[in-house]
Amino acid sequence: MYLYQGFWCFESMFEGTISFQTHFQAHDTDIILTSLQKTGTTWLKSLLFSIVNRKNISHVSQHPLRSKNPHELVPQLELDLQPWTQNRYCISNIPSPRLFATHIPYPSLPDSVKNSRCRIVYVCRNPLDTFVSLWHFYLQFEENKNIEPNKEMMEEVFGNYCIRIIY
Repeated sequence: MYLYQGFWCFESMFEGTISFQTHFQAHDTDIILTSLQKTGTTWLKSLLFSIVNRKNISHVSQHPLRSKNPHELVPQLELDLQPWTQNRYCISNIPSPRLFATHIPYPSLPDSVKNSRCRIVYVCRNPLDTFVSLWHFYLQFEENKNIEPNKEMMEEVFGNYCIRIIY
């Protein structure tokens, strides 16, 4: 992880974050869901997609959420719109209002977002609950399976987490 512009950025998202900040052009009709990781982003993506598209879906059996993950329906700006995704999302083909998500804090959003009339939906959760959820999420990864948490490790990780949420 890198401490970048006052927030912790995962190495895997660093290049995409810079690209998003440099190249993304917001439209006034865009809706951008912003949150920290593990605060209910996936649930809110589902809800937001359903609300915005409720008039376009004639029957519940045809609802895209029955066959697709919310992450497929609402792209993550710093991950899904980058060249290495092999054009999984062609931004010009996304109908208006375009729905996006990001984990980048407001001060680091591109000027095109901050200076447009797009809507920003921010979701938050009790910070302690978020930290515990995040901790258990990372312990699920194969490279972390053998980690035996101790007091010093937890204090360091919690300290880094607190730096992240202050910004």
